[in-house]
Amino acid sequence: MTIPAQCPFLARSLPGDGTPLTPSPQLAEWREAGAFVPLDFQDGHEGLVATRYDAAVAVLQDPRFSMRPSRMPVGPPAHGEEDKAESAAVPLEAPGELDAAGQASDDLNLLNLDGDVHSRLRRAVTARFSVRQARAREPWIRGMIAEQIQKLRERGPEADLWRDYGMPISARTHCHVIGIPEHHYETFVSLFVEESTAQQKYDFIRALLEERRDDPGEDVISDLLRNEDLSRVEIEALLRLLMGAGRDSVAYLIATASVAILTHPDQLAVLREDPERIRAAVEEFMRTGAMFVTLFARTATEDIEIEGTTIPSGTSVAVSPVAANRDPGHWGDDAESFDVSRDAFGHLGFGYGIHGCIGQQVARVEIREAIAALIESFPDIALIDADQLRPQPFAHPVAVYEAGTVSVRLEGAPTPA
Repeated sequence: MTIPAQCPFLARSLPGDGTPLTPSPQLAEWREAGAFVPLDFQDGHEGLVATRYDAAVAVLQDPRFSMRPSRMPVGPPAHGEEDKAESAAVPLEAPGELDAAGQASDDLNLLNLDGDVHSRLRRAVTARFSVRQARAREPWIRGMIAEQIQKLRERGPEADLWRDYGMPISARTHCHVIGIPEHHYETFVSLFVEESTAQQKYDFIRALLEERRDDPGEDVISDLLRNEDLSRVEIEALLRLLMGAGRDSVAYLIATASVAILTHPDQLAVLREDPERIRAAVEEFMRTGAMFVTLFARTATEDIEIEGTTIPSGTSVAVSPVAANRDPGHWGDDAESFDVSRDAFGHLGFGYGIHGCIGQQVARVEIREAIAALIESFPDIALIDADQLRPQPFAHPVAVYEAGTVSVRLEGAPTPA
């Protein structure tokens, strides 16, 4: 089937009435209508969004789809709060912002690169994110999480699992793997967790590189400094991306997985009865709580046929992991349900293909150990309320869910949510 000039489905915006664990029913309707449906983009043109699992995987693994140019889908204002939604959707730095050297940061952003250039830069950092490396870091991550558990005990009886637990776990692990010394942790948080300018970020990166040149270790920064095939500008650009990417996703998943198990007591009971189940359950956390409503759009570089649909050259195609992760055609009739006993491997929560999440193996360890420690340490933990139980504005123009505050009572009876 070729996309007709007068498509029977009007081009549309992404729906904003969903939540991380209960996506908009509009996505299911689109998925039922077709593997690809029309989607409006912010620059005024019409493209497509892949909503079915097989179509999504096909797009993500096909090199004929380019990451250039960067295009963002149209998302909705949040229930009439247009000003709030608009401000929440503005990224901290605009695409293409110039660094102090005058080079557009987009030119060396792995998210925007294709082919050999992308492969060369990605290879420079992947070694520290392998399965073997992730396993080697388990003792450190487990010890660090034990410290965060103790801080929760001291803070109790109530806490915010987003800000008091998920965020410090993800930020500290980020620093550990990348190679940011502990004495720079607070500066890292102020620049890459809180708001700051591109210039401030690059000033920090450049000073850090000079410091670490004389004190190398087993981390990403040391690997980059030893790599004679990379220019200084490429090293700085890679670190800028790595310091800002992935950390918020891990914190989001820790918060969202906590909401999932605390609103599904039967599933929490399964994990308490069989603690080893947590290893596989991480995949179900990712499947049902995927952060990205859409991934960064791809552009067809030639006419491409997928699932009986011909996608014309030049067409923008977004992929919806949220929709694909709940496709009954792949996951069965109970695809909408949260089930920690499910074999959820193969989900698109970490993306897929050459642009899949570099840090996903380390992320799995963080999420697994964080949730396991929470369950074990607080037998009476209960949810008080969570922002994400209600629709919120998307956190970024590419359309990602916010974690929001996740208020829990660590001991005793909860306040009704």
